[in-house]
Amino acid sequence: MTWKIYAHRGSSDQFAEHTRAAYLQALADGADGVECDLHLSADEEVVLLHDETLDRTSDGTGPVDEATLAQLRALDFAAWKGAAVPAAYGGTADQLLTLSELLAILRGAGRPVGLAIELKHSGPFGPRLEERTLEVLLEAGWLPQSSRLGNIAISFMSFHPEAVKYLAQTVPARHLCQLVADVDVAQVRADLDLGALSGEAVAALMRRALAEGERLIEDGVASLAGPGIDYVRAHPERIRRWLDAGATFRVWTVDREEDVEHCAALGIQELTTNRPAALRALRDAVPTA
Repeated sequence: MTWKIYAHRGSSDQFAEHTRAAYLQALADGADGVECDLHLSADEEVVLLHDETLDRTSDGTGPVDEATLAQLRALDFAAWKGAAVPAAYGGTADQLLTLSELLAILRGAGRPVGLAIELKHSGPFGPRLEERTLEVLLEAGWLPQSSRLGNIAISFMSFHPEAVKYLAQTVPARHLCQLVADVDVAQVRADLDLGALSGEAVAALMRRALAEGERLIEDGVASLAGPGIDYVRAHPERIRRWLDAGATFRVWTVDREEDVEHCAALGIQELTTNRPAALRALRDAVPTA
C-alpha cells in the first residue's frame, strides 16, 4: 500500500508553521496534502494559527480572538523560526494566511491535493468557528457531499467530539477525522500551569472527551481515525480492530523513519509530518510491485 503524505502546518520543519512559505514549500516537496489549524480573529476572519495566543509564533502577544485581521497582518509570523524566506514566497506581511488564501494557494497547485482542516475548540462561543469555516468554504464553491473544491479534497478534524458531531450534520463521515491522543496528567499540568487537583480535573474532562471520540470512530460517525504515533504504538489491538473495520487512518506527527516503517507495516494510509520532503524520499525508495 502507498501511503499519502500530509504536511503538518505546511513544511513546518523548514519554515515557520502555517505561513505562506511553509505551504508553498509543502507543495514543492510533493506533499499529497496539507494540514492546518483554524482560529477566529476578533472580526471573525478564519485564520491559520495553532495556538490560542500569539506569543509563541509571532512578535505579538495576547489571545488571537482579541486581534482583528488587520492587527494580525501587522505582526511577524515567520522570524521566530530563524529561516530566511525566499522572495518568491512573499514578504513578512504575506506570511499570515486566512483560510481563503490557503484555498487559493492549493487551487494553484496544478494537481489534486488534500486539505485537512483542524478546528480548534471554540469554547464558550459554541460552534461559531465551525459555522464560519463552512461559510468560507461554501462561498468558495465547496460541495459538502463530495467535500471537494476543484482540485482540493477537504476533510475536517478535531479532538473535540462536539465539533465532529456538529460537522456530521453537513459533512459525510468519510470526510470527518476524530483526533485521539492519550491523556498525560503531568503534561496537562505543565502545559496549563495547573496544580495537582485542578490538573486532575482537567485531565478527567479530557479523558471523557477521548472516550467519546473513540466511540465516534467505533460507531462510524467519523470514518477517519486520527491518532498520534504514540497512541498507535500504545494501542495495537484497537488500531488493528479499527483498520479491520475499514477506518482510514491519518497518523500524526510522523517525522522519524522508524515511525514511518511502523505505520507502513500496519497498513496505515495517511501520515502527517513536519518533513514532507524526507517522507517523500522514503516512499519513493520503496520498490513497487
